[in-house]
Amino acid sequence: MKLTEEQRLFIRTHATSEVTGLLLKASKHPTLNIPFLVEQIVARRQIKEKLPMWFENEQLVFPSKIAAEQCSSESTARYKQSLITAADVVCDLTGGLGIDSYYFSTKATHLYYMERFAAYCEAARLNFAALGAQNVTVVEADSTQCLHALPKASVFYIDPARRAEGNKRVFALADCEPDLCGIKATLLEQAPCLIAKISPMADIQQTLHLLPETTEVHVLSVKNECKELLFVLRSSAISNPVEPRIHCVNFTTKGAVQHYAFTIQDEQTAHISYTATAVGAYLYEPNASILKAGAFKQIAQACEVRKLQVNSHLYTSKELCKDFPGRIFEVEEVIPFSTKGCKTIHKTIPQANITVRNFPISVEQLRKKTKITDGGAVYLFATTLYPDEKVLIKCKKVD
Repeated sequence: MKLTEEQRLFIRTHATSEVTGLLLKASKHPTLNIPFLVEQIVARRQIKEKLPMWFENEQLVFPSKIAAEQCSSESTARYKQSLITAADVVCDLTGGLGIDSYYFSTKATHLYYMERFAAYCEAARLNFAALGAQNVTVVEADSTQCLHALPKASVFYIDPARRAEGNKRVFALADCEPDLCGIKATLLEQAPCLIAKISPMADIQQTLHLLPETTEVHVLSVKNECKELLFVLRSSAISNPVEPRIHCVNFTTKGAVQHYAFTIQDEQTAHISYTATAVGAYLYEPNASILKAGAFKQIAQACEVRKLQVNSHLYTSKELCKDFPGRIFEVEEVIPFSTKGCKTIHKTIPQANITVRNFPISVEQLRKKTKITDGGAVYLFATTLYPDEKVLIKCKKVD
């Protein structure tokens, strides 16, 4: 599977070529396995943005395009290092492409990569060597079939497969493979810590009910799109349950990291103030991690901003809260929403980036009504003020 210079040249030369045409002309390259090389080209296209360091390394091999599609990004994989210590021995029970394994290995004392598919293990050995990871042991085995004979580790990491028959996406724990609920007790008997990567579609509170050993939840978003939920389970919490702390983390387009932490109890007891129909000078939209975690009241209290309405999840203030974990806008105008106003608004706002929050129609329907085209520097929020006033808020983004 190790790539030759001829193979690397083919991949480099055809990095942007149409892959169907390459497959149809495979006979022109009798010395090359064209289907395999096309899969490498497709996989590299999938990782170009989320794994730039791996993309630049031409020695790396990808066992399948699905592995490249499903793997963690570099930013989320690096973040996982904060969940372990340099003294830890980590065992990745579902190795896959090995992104998380590699980044764990750069901090941990030792890393065991376990994977049931031979092709993945072969690729992992080649890739770890190419990346200079010398503290990794590749174990070709189905971890669920040897639960009582796993490598000795202080941290187990698991990323259950979230695709069912017909490549259908699933997100309920019971539908994933392996079923975490069925094996967590055995794993926590052998290691004090278990880190589980869960579908970003999963309900956090429902998952906490299924995983009462959880001490931390990490909600990871990249460029304001929720990508991963990480549940940290500890054996100590079996006999001594704790209130899990939820960490909301967003990696912005400019490389900054927005972090906010709270507990469900914090959210339930938080005091919140509404705008009483008055929008301040600034408007705030929480990042995707905050919205996923449900810190709707707590974020308002912590940042000293007012919520527009109980279901709007937009906030406002007179003074700038520059550390708000999300997008910040300067309010230029608050326009009452009406059928009559929709017919003429495009004359003053011909182009805008439209967002809908707690509003009776969709973005597409609003564009059709107003004839406002997409794009430009203007941001238009269609939302509801307290108690039930429909408005359009014209803003400009604050960098």
